[in-house]
Amino acid sequence: MYALCIIIGIAIAIWLGDKRFKSVAHNGASVVSEVAITAVPFGIIGGRIYHVLSSPDAYFGSGGHPLDAFKIWEGGLGIWGAISLGTIAAWFRYRQLAKKTALPAFTQFMDALAPGVLFAQAVGRFGNWFNIELFGRPLNAPWALSVPRIDRPNGYSEFATFHPTFLYEAIWCTVLAILLIKFGKRFRSGQVFALYIFGYCLGRVAIESIRIDEAHHILGLRLNVWVGILVAIGALNIYRRLGKASGGVLG
Repeated sequence: MYALCIIIGIAIAIWLGDKRFKSVAHNGASVVSEVAITAVPFGIIGGRIYHVLSSPDAYFGSGGHPLDAFKIWEGGLGIWGAISLGTIAAWFRYRQLAKKTALPAFTQFMDALAPGVLFAQAVGRFGNWFNIELFGRPLNAPWALSVPRIDRPNGYSEFATFHPTFLYEAIWCTVLAILLIKFGKRFRSGQVFALYIFGYCLGRVAIESIRIDEAHHILGLRLNVWVGILVAIGALNIYRRLGKASGGVLG
């Protein structure tokens, strides 16, 4: 079911990205599917690499099994690695296609894809529900997640319900995607994708602060919180630089 959620999310991202890109590529060219054939596998590989590197004890520590690093269906894809390696692969493939036919700038291509990628992330997060993972601190509320005793982290066995942090992230990604679709035409080429990264990081940092799954800490903060802060700063800087550069807005 986790894999199915990922596949459905990818299909949505390709469909919406293709639709949006056609409005930018006025010659009717659409290469989203062709780019996705390259970018998606690399994105999954990048996401898995980040997850394994940021949680090495689960695979290479005492009691860990290195071969489990290949069991993607059991969960564990780091969005930072997925977006990074997936974007690099997309850039190389897009350049190859641009040599054969006239295409808009790569920044416009990424702008077109951003909302769909957010919807894909939202759908993918429900895979965490099926795997009963990545939930937050104990919570007594109507929307709280009921967790079987066997799946509760050490020290939380007496609590039955927890924050469904994956649901919070799914909602945040959906809201952000809708906002980018609604207001995206106001920004210059590349700024929509930069806002996607920045906005996602803000939500992720807040959500990460209430998660209780095992994670490496640096100066008292979870590793993903630091990554989110640094990536958000970088995205904001890129957004500002693109605002000063010349170029058209997203069509």
